Amino acid sequence: MIIEGARGANPPGVARALGVVPTHVYSEVFQGLAAELPAAAVRAAERQPGVIKIWPDLPVQAESQALPTGVDRVDADQNSWAAINEDGGTIDADVAVLDTRIAKHSNLNIQGGKACVGSSYNDNNSHRTHVAGTIAAKDNTDGVVGVSPWARLWAVKVLNSSGSGSISSVICGLDWVYAKRDRIDVVNLSLSGDAVAEDQNRCGGGAATPLHRAICKVVDAGVTVVAVGNEDKNAGTRLPATYEEVITVSAFTDLDGAPGGQGQSSCASDSDDSFAGFSNYGADIDMAAPGACIRSTWLNGKYRSLSGTSIAAAHVTGAVVLYLAKGRGPGTPADVRAWFLTEASQPQDSEFGFTGDPDSYPEPVLYLPPA
Repeated sequence: MIIEGARGANPPGVARALGVVPTHVYSEVFQGLAAELPAAAVRAAERQPGVIKIWPDLPVQAESQALPTGVDRVDADQNSWAAINEDGGTIDADVAVLDTRIAKHSNLNIQGGKACVGSSYNDNNSHRTHVAGTIAAKDNTDGVVGVSPWARLWAVKVLNSSGSGSISSVICGLDWVYAKRDRIDVVNLSLSGDAVAEDQNRCGGGAATPLHRAICKVVDAGVTVVAVGNEDKNAGTRLPATYEEVITVSAFTDLDGAPGGQGQSSCASDSDDSFAGFSNYGADIDMAAPGACIRSTWLNGKYRSLSGTSIAAAHVTGAVVLYLAKGRGPGTPADVRAWFLTEASQPQDSEFGFTGDPDSYPEPVLYLPPA
């Protein structure tokens, strides 16, 4: 029990009068003490001079790490490669995140980066910090955990503080990635622009645009690229989503971390386990992942929930990292794609899937097998 005394009270004297040994004596925040009191002694304590009130000494515990619904939905917590059990385990892989900057956060393993816009790769937008947490937040007892915990993150700033940039700045980021191709395993490219006819050409076609050629160079070097689009448009009209060489991701709404359509939340206007209204669609989509109301890292060491195909792509990027760090194959981008289509996905129309896809191309749903 906690015995609260009046100003000037004598806690040790109260303890002696009650015949108990205090576990704590308080003199600064208030006058009082804590002690084990038999039920019969509580009334006696209340009658002691200077005692104001007797309070129960209730249990408390450290706040545990939250499992974001998206990590739960793709079963990363059940995957032995991720080994999510709050022990601080790490994934030995490197991810380049091309977007706005990544803010310093105790749960993010930021190794360095490149500023293709401005002079610093530290986040002044927050978007990329949130995506980085879904990819690789630390597996500990604090905050949230990512799909590939504590993987090494490289912040490549190709967009300004308002989230705008240019093809030239994106190519600058890819140029930096290619220079570090022996270190970087995967690129997360959550940005979008209007595609032109030449963007439909495959690598080696001779007429591809400069951005497409840059991505071809990175992919040919063995670095997997994950891309998205948020405009509720056909992905075939957007770059880099339309590129054959990237893994293009759409988003669906998951509100409870489980299939079945039973989740509820005021965060999203779409119903649980349905195609996200903001997501791009079409034949160029390779994979779908949770992208609504996902809690992740934020500026100033905080956490927040966001929605977007960028967040869906972060789950896929984290899965790529797991495969490359722990998988048994050689790990080329073609190997990664084959793994997704044969082992790390479920059909969209399965019990594990979602409804409402606006096209006739049912992309599979990210699902991490137990491994």
